[in-house]
Amino acid sequence: MIRTVLGAFAGFIAWLIVWFGTEQILAAIGPEWYGAHQQAFEAAIIDGGQFTANTTLLLIQIGLASIAAIISGFLAALIAGENKRAPLVLGFLLLALGLLKVLMSWPYVPVWHHVLFLALLMPMALLGGKRKAFAASENVE
Repeated sequence: MIRTVLGAFAGFIAWLIVWFGTEQILAAIGPEWYGAHQQAFEAAIIDGGQFTANTTLLLIQIGLASIAAIISGFLAALIAGENKRAPLVLGFLLLALGLLKVLMSWPYVPVWHHVLFLALLMPMALLGGKRKAFAASENVE
C-alpha cells in the first residue's frame, strides 16, 4: 500500500516536472511563438483580458500532457512494483489537476481542448503502467 501511494505521488511529481519543464524549454526555444502564447494566456487569466488560443499549440500541449502521463505512469508502476493500482491512483490525481486547469482556462480555450486534455490523462497513465509490465517481461527473456 505504501509503495502504491509513493509510486502515485512520485508519478504525479514527475508529470509536473515534465509538463512545466517542457513548457519552459519550448518558451525558451521559441519566445516569439510558444513563449508569447503562454505569456498572453497567463495575462488573460490574471487580468481577465482577451486571449485567442493557437490550435497548433493546443495540440502540442495535449501531446505533451499525454507523453508526460505515460512517463509518470511508468514511474508510478516502477516504484510501486505493480502496474495497476499506482497508475490508476496517479490517473485520478492527474484528472483532479486537469479539472483545476480546465476551470482556470475555461473561457480562453476551446471545449475540444478541455475534453481531449482530460480524456487522455487516465488512459495514458495506465498505458505507462502497462509499459512497465511489458518492459519487465522483456527483461525476463
